Amino acid sequence: MYLRESSMPAQAQWEALFDVELILNRFGLTGEVAELGCGYGTFTLPLARRTSGTVHAIDIDPAMIDTVRRRAAAERLININARLRDVVTEGFGLAGCCDACLLFNILHGESPIELIREARRVLRPGGALAVIHWRSDLATPRGPSADIRPTAPMIVAWAAEAGGLELADGPFLLQPWHYGLKFKAV
Repeated sequence: MYLRESSMPAQAQWEALFDVELILNRFGLTGEVAELGCGYGTFTLPLARRTSGTVHAIDIDPAMIDTVRRRAAAERLININARLRDVVTEGFGLAGCCDACLLFNILHGESPIELIREARRVLRPGGALAVIHWRSDLATPRGPSADIRPTAPMIVAWAAEAGGLELADGPFLLQPWHYGLKFKAV
């Protein structure tokens, strides 16, 4: 199921909206990582360069998966497993094997608690759930409409309802357009 208001702009425009290194440094992720909604591989490729584990890059759009695979091949990154999958209806297809899971700009969909619950399911005990989302306190050049953007307190409440997670860090600003939260699987 495609999430509401989740269309992608051109790759260059999209990638200009993030300070990828700042975001990845802030979360400090390593090991086996699952990424839901990998898009063009904006975070996938830099993360794969940082870890010896596999980055499981998952998206519902075949064009995004093809892009990630092409980019990974061009950089000779062999630790990316890009898969076409509808996580909302099929899950990640992974269970308890990941050190981290990324839910970046995706919790504005219709089933955020289910996405968080599924993200928790793929994490090992002590694993990290990394969340970023568009800020709603200012106008941003992209992102879903303000009325469906989750706030940090909403996401914290959803994580509590999903169960098995505790807030480890955040909320913190990821200038200029995002904020982040880091949860630990318990």
